[in-house]
Amino acid sequence: MTHLFDLSDKIAIVTGANTGIGQGIAVALAEAGASIAAVGRSSMDETRSLVEKAGARFHEIRADLGTIAPVASIIEETQKAFGGLDILVNNAGIIRRNDAVDFTEADWDAVMDTNLKSAFFLAQAAGRHMIAAGRGKIINIASLLSFQGGIRIPSYTASKSGLAGITRLLACEWAAKGVNVNAIAPGYFVTNNTTALREDQDRSAQILARIPAGRWGDPSDIGGAAVFLASKASDYVHGTVLPVDGGWLAR
Repeated sequence: MTHLFDLSDKIAIVTGANTGIGQGIAVALAEAGASIAAVGRSSMDETRSLVEKAGARFHEIRADLGTIAPVASIIEETQKAFGGLDILVNNAGIIRRNDAVDFTEADWDAVMDTNLKSAFFLAQAAGRHMIAAGRGKIINIASLLSFQGGIRIPSYTASKSGLAGITRLLACEWAAKGVNVNAIAPGYFVTNNTTALREDQDRSAQILARIPAGRWGDPSDIGGAAVFLASKASDYVHGTVLPVDGGWLAR
């Protein structure tokens, strides 16, 4: 069975790969054999070190996905560096917190532009290449907020609910063309986006009390799901949103 999960000779773009879940996914794909084009706004030296330690090729692309301006160049630069594109992981995302009655248009737009608009147009650009090749894997990083409402994060909830919907739409359009589009919905992970929650002792205790696994997720916990959805093992999996949440949704 191991050959089904082998990503040797595959080329993957991972956005938001400088830290957290994006870094965990990039390293897991590299350990399975994929070359990694890592996209981020800040230094990716640590990710580079971990990917190269796994024996994989690494190419850094500095880009701010707060707009769709870099989308075409990300695809072109990846193809120039590695000669192709097989996998796209749409992980880049931001969050803004405030009560719904006080939430600003600026915070709404910033989150929607990064988490949903750029993710769609990057999938579109990658999809054109993959459809022409007759194969490809796109993995969107959704959220538990693709299923639930949450509190004080209206634009994040809207963006992740929208991303789950876009995942299903693209799967419906592209499955017959050889392109798998799926999503992973991480639970509560130790990342920059959850710093405020983890530092709030009461809120952190409430969260941990609901997680059957009894702990926050580590970015390395997401790797197996990403490798599965990027590999031949998932060739008949289309349009799914796979929770990796320590059992949160089961409770």
